[in-house]
Amino acid sequence: MTADPAALAALHARCFTDRPRPWSAAAFADLLRTRGAFLLETQSGFLLGRAIAGEAELLTLAVAPEARRRGIGAALARDFAARANLLDAETAFLEVAADNLAAQALYAKAGWQEAGRRRNYYGPDSDALVMRLPLRRRQEGS
Repeated sequence: MTADPAALAALHARCFTDRPRPWSAAAFADLLRTRGAFLLETQSGFLLGRAIAGEAELLTLAVAPEARRRGIGAALARDFAARANLLDAETAFLEVAADNLAAQALYAKAGWQEAGRRRNYYGPDSDALVMRLPLRRRQEGS
């Protein structure tokens, strides 16, 4: 895996075949250039996040279909929280499709809690759950 936007878009398209819509290479390139953006990668997946002004956002997490249920997503979510904490974020947020029970379970196991709902976020009759994760800030000198 590489920070190549085309490679990220190709894997994203394999992971998100219905909704949310897969992101284009141009969208990944734009997001990777934004302030506070960071990419966590494994051989079979990636997570794109950003942290700024005390808040972090998990933008997308993708694991190759053939590599799922091996702990890769959980490890990426754990690494996201650690990176966001290092970047002085106090709270993290994400949106997940209300019907994506597998992703919701992964996030809940990592400590994320439902904080709200965005109606029709992914299209008609396709809501997103907003989930929140409190983060511990680094102690002075640590």
